[in-house]
Amino acid sequence: MAETTQYLTLGLDGETFGIGIRNVREILDMRPISKLPHAPNFLLGMIDVRGSSYPIVDLRIKLDLPSVPATEATRIIILDVPMGNQFVGVGFVADCVFEVTGIDESQIEPPPTVGGRWKSDYLAGIGKKGENFVIIFDLAKLMTSGEILQSGSAEAEAA
Repeated sequence: MAETTQYLTLGLDGETFGIGIRNVREILDMRPISKLPHAPNFLLGMIDVRGSSYPIVDLRIKLDLPSVPATEATRIIILDVPMGNQFVGVGFVADCVFEVTGIDESQIEPPPTVGGRWKSDYLAGIGKKGENFVIIFDLAKLMTSGEILQSGSAEAEAA
């Protein structure tokens, strides 16, 4: 019997991406983000959610896409991102969020190493949902630089 995994699907630049639902804490409407001095360009700043601070990453910039203004559909996805031997709360800004959907693990293929529009080292694979492709993020690799952890924790301690 095929193993099905649940993914939160989100839109970025007309493409559908997936994040394992086990990493998702919550989905928020776009809100003001406090800027951080000397942060990497993809790190928009910090937000407070019920007394906890979260660094906010613009996925478009992280994926070398052009930045666009927020719309009514723009969402912040609060995630538990694996960094080293711990999980760190991080928010990702997405153009929109679609749904939670099951994808058959046996149908997920490795990302192409050539000709792809996306940096394949950030991707766990490409799944299919019906006739559509879902590009699945590898959160650990997407955030391997540790810049968020360092910037976020240093700013949180300063606050």
